[in-house]
Amino acid sequence: MMTSAEIRASFFDFFREKGHAIVPSAPVVLPTDPTLLFVNAGMNPFKDLFLGQRETKDTRVADTQKCIRVSGKHNDLEEVGRDTYHHTFFEMLGNWSFGDYYKREAIQWAWELLTEVWGLDKNRLWATVFRSDDEAAALWEELTDLDPAHILRFDEKDNFWEMGETGPCGPCSEIHYDATPGGDAPAEAVNAGRPDVIEIWNLVFIQHNRRADGTLEDLAVKHIDTGMGFERITAVLQGKSSNYDTDIFAPLIEKLKSLSGKDYEGEHAVAMRVAADHVRTLSVAIADGVLPSNDGRGYVLRRLLRRAVRYGRTLGFDRPFLGELFPVVESQFAKIFPEIRENRKAVLRALKAEEESFLKTLDRGIALFEDTALKLEREGFKDFPGEEAFKLYDTYGFPVDLTALMASERGFTLDENRFRELMDEQRARARAASKAGGGEEDERVSEWTARGLASAFTGYESHQTETTVLEVPDRETVLLAETPFYAESGGQLADLGWIRSEDAEFEVHDAVRPAEGLIVHHGRFTRGGFKPGDRVTAAIDHERRQRLRRHHTATHLLHRALRECVDASIRQAGSMVAPDRLRFDFNYFESVDAQMLREIEARVNAWVIADTPVETYELPFREVREREDITAVFDEKYGDTVRVVDVDGVSRELCGGTHVGRTGEIGLFRIVAESSVASGIRRIEAACGMGAWSLARDEHEILSRLSTGLGVPAAELPERVDALQTRCKRLEKELREQRKKDAAADLDAILQQRTEVEGVPLIAAFMGELPMDALRHAQDNLRHRFESGVIVLGSHSGGKACFTASASRECTDRGVHAGNLLGTVAKIAKGGGGGKPDRAQAGGKDPSKVDDAIGAVPEALRSMLSQS
Repeated sequence: MMTSAEIRASFFDFFREKGHAIVPSAPVVLPTDPTLLFVNAGMNPFKDLFLGQRETKDTRVADTQKCIRVSGKHNDLEEVGRDTYHHTFFEMLGNWSFGDYYKREAIQWAWELLTEVWGLDKNRLWATVFRSDDEAAALWEELTDLDPAHILRFDEKDNFWEMGETGPCGPCSEIHYDATPGGDAPAEAVNAGRPDVIEIWNLVFIQHNRRADGTLEDLAVKHIDTGMGFERITAVLQGKSSNYDTDIFAPLIEKLKSLSGKDYEGEHAVAMRVAADHVRTLSVAIADGVLPSNDGRGYVLRRLLRRAVRYGRTLGFDRPFLGELFPVVESQFAKIFPEIRENRKAVLRALKAEEESFLKTLDRGIALFEDTALKLEREGFKDFPGEEAFKLYDTYGFPVDLTALMASERGFTLDENRFRELMDEQRARARAASKAGGGEEDERVSEWTARGLASAFTGYESHQTETTVLEVPDRETVLLAETPFYAESGGQLADLGWIRSEDAEFEVHDAVRPAEGLIVHHGRFTRGGFKPGDRVTAAIDHERRQRLRRHHTATHLLHRALRECVDASIRQAGSMVAPDRLRFDFNYFESVDAQMLREIEARVNAWVIADTPVETYELPFREVREREDITAVFDEKYGDTVRVVDVDGVSRELCGGTHVGRTGEIGLFRIVAESSVASGIRRIEAACGMGAWSLARDEHEILSRLSTGLGVPAAELPERVDALQTRCKRLEKELREQRKKDAAADLDAILQQRTEVEGVPLIAAFMGELPMDALRHAQDNLRHRFESGVIVLGSHSGGKACFTASASRECTDRGVHAGNLLGTVAKIAKGGGGGKPDRAQAGGKDPSKVDDAIGAVPEALRSMLSQS
């Protein structure tokens, strides 16, 4: 029996012999495709190749692609753990043809690998084709000895593949395996959702592009996209009825059994499958740079982790445990996905921090359930609301089946229909957001690339270019044959400038690169207009470009300094390079303290002063992947050839941006701020050159003014300020104590203001200027001397109104509610508040109305008593 590693290797060997280049998996995040949270199919990274927006020298490719399916169209989350074949992370083995071979070879080679190399029983195999794809059906009969009765036709639902609402698509032919004991499943079992008759390979014949209006257009060239679930084919070849029984998952299951002391059966088996699946997904995604957070991809990971932790409770884990599973994942993926081992510290740190955080909030989620359950029991309800279940799921990561179990234990029935409605609404919102991705723009770009239009970037060598206008689709868009304008990419903002002819001028406000080889200029005509074929001059704002170059090279130096001074596992999580500042986001779970920031700033400036040469050169991307001295950013899109920015002896990074020729051109580097932008993501903001000099000048002026005003040298300012703060705090404390004494001295006068409302003793008094704590102190003193009745006091302090109220037991028994009473009168001072029946406080925005509010107390109390 082959191991899973041998199965993967034999797949690669087979297609290597067929002339395919074996390429590494893309990361699970493709920021260049905003319609996807995660890569969920093997073809996602090749979408632009199918659309003709990028070219490759390898027209035959095979790979195993990391895929995550937890949201949107391919949502497998709720099935994971409950059945034995759904996963949130899986590998997709695939072979690809980009305008090379087509249906004949795809079908012939699939049959050869399955039956001759892997030796699957031909009688257990079924092939499906699209209902009108006579060509594919005929090829199955011509090229294979598959029983013709095992060739079935299906409609769009099963045999027409589309990646999304728009984009590449086409008919497909699926291969299914009959895993029933006798291998005698009927035709009706195919595509029936049975776990013992499963699809193992999908051959997609990509020949169309779905436009935004829903129509299909033929692609300029046809492609092959095949996908075979690695976990499923491993189960078939190893003779296992469950993917979790294969050697892919068995080591994780064994580790969980050892850690928990539980057997792999019943609900414990479900919990182990959930944990084993989710730790793989989390490890892969975090290694690719995605960290748990409260939105987008990070939110998906947070939900997965919380689901795994909650099921871990079933196994008895009340401590972080996912990190103990990571070494198993690491050992399995070390060779095929080396980035997981390279980023082990980041993965372990993220898992530990998230688990510890969730264990604290988990009890709050249980408390929320208990509060809801108690309320329902008091009111006599037997249905647990779907809204509350959705809140638990969406906010606290509770699986709905857990909520259903907890509800049933308390005698409730969960309103699952309402829960599903809310889930459907959430998915609809997600789909609507993803559809806003710009289908019309894609169509225009596809048309230009199909016609062979391209823009050569000349901006590395020149800031001004004589060129030809290729397209002017509207008054805000221009496409040129050559351009010096850098299109926003890698965090660097686009160049600004102008495009001129003898009788027209276009002011460039932005430049974008919608596809490889195309740079589109956006802006407005300030005079005249262009037409295709016009000769023009394109020029960028040279001074602005110089400032961008300084800040971009500085981000590389900052990245290196962070790895040297803080943690070698730090990776870039985002950046912004502007003319006047830079912003650098990186993965780290703690704030970087002031001393460390000073060290980072000093190190960057040392490299600047060294005036080190900055060189750029190109290398094949395959060579770069084998080198540890070159840094690549996980969410950038790289072609076959990449550009290296090399700061000699300091930093080597893949980057297409513009940079200084020597580090000395940066001039000066200053860190402005360090902050948190998401869980596990820190941000440093900095400035270079004249921007940094301006900061230093402004700070010097502030110090000079303070030094003059306080009459001490600048070096002694910290001690002087500390002394002033200490003195202010002492004086403020003395003032508060004096006000309390003054208020206490006025109590006799206040007691003389006693009145009665409907037989209820009342004191309502305006205390003048008094902070809230002193007002509460006066209230407490009055209560000791006025034991039966209602007390309402008001004051103003710091430009705000303050109110306190109290009511004795006799008064609350008659229907007096101090909180409601105070809420009513505080509105007069544009405020609000409340509290308990016997004690309350409130504030207001208009201190001039406090006296009026106090004057309204008797009538408000009378109204309250009349309604009781």
